[in-house]
Formats: sequence, C-alpha cells, structure tokens
Amino acid sequence: MSRVGKYPIALPESVTVTLANDTATVTGKRGTQTVPLSSLVTVAVNDNQIHVTPNALQKRNRIMWGTTRANLSNAVTGVTQGFEKKLELQGVGYRAKVEQNVVILSLGFSHDVNFPMPEGIVATTEGDRRNVIVISGNDKQQVGEIASQIRALRPPEPYRGKGVKYFGETILRKEGKKK
Repeated sequence: MSRVGKYPIALPESVTVTLANDTATVTGKRGTQTVPLSSLVTVAVNDNQIHVTPNALQKRNRIMWGTTRANLSNAVTGVTQGFEKKLELQGVGYRAKVEQNVVILSLGFSHDVNFPMPEGIVATTEGDRRNVIVISGNDKQQVGEIASQIRALRPPEPYRGKGVKYFGETILRKEGKKK
C-alpha cells in the first residue's frame, strides 16, 4: 500500500486540472504544466481534489501510484507557488551576475562561464558580494536539474571548501598535510 499515493491532492480555487489522453494539464496563476499519466493508475478529479488509485495491487502499479501522485502534487505546487533553489559561491573572487537570462559565473577559471537559462527558468543574484544565485521556476525537476548543472561547473572541494554548493549544504572538510 502506497503511503504517498493514498492521500488526495487539494486543489486551490485558482487551479484547474484537465485529464485527456494519458496526460493531465494543470493550469494556475503561474502558468501551465503537463504531467504524463501511466496506464497502471486511474486519476479522478472530485470536489477540488485529485484522487489517484492503482488499477491492480501488483508491484508496478503500486510504484506508479505514488510516483503519479507526487508528480501531480508538484505540478499543482508549481503553478501556484513555484519552486526555487539557492546556490552559494564560496571562494576568493567567485561571483555571479545575470544579464538577459544568462548567468555569468566567475569561478576561478581563466575565463568567465556563461550559463544560459532555459525558457521558464529565472535566475537572480543575492548577497553583498553577489555570491548567492537563486534559480526559480514552475517545474521542480527542471529547477533542480539547472541547479545541479551549475553546481557541477565547480563542485565544492573538501580541503578549503571552495566551489559552488547548495545554500545550507555542509561540506565535509578534510585535514591537510602535516609535517
């Protein structure tokens, strides 16, 4: 029995859900998202709630039950509130600036790194030294993937802690050489 899938998803008043051809289209004040639906589960919209039920109690059906419910819940949250990830730049001279939907990163290389943002994703900088990047958008998967790609440009190293890390992430520090 799925612990996630059995709970209904409450729909705010400003959100509408349309079910057609193995897809659910969720529309809200921040835009529209399309969620593919599996044929192993049944999705129904009743009384401003979305209910997901498996077609059978086999393992694959139960797996898709929780996954489908989580994807629909993320779409509803995305079109109402949106998602954001914060990245922190640690290091001397490490900073970022945003120009026309392109993030320009100074990460200690001999050149600046230009990272274009895809459509639907917005990046801004915060902090007195412009060392915090805020990535926001409606699609949770896309926001997380863009944050991961920026972090991969210069992952934090364990000796000095320099690099790009998620805001609030702790880096396990190693001790350097001893004489």
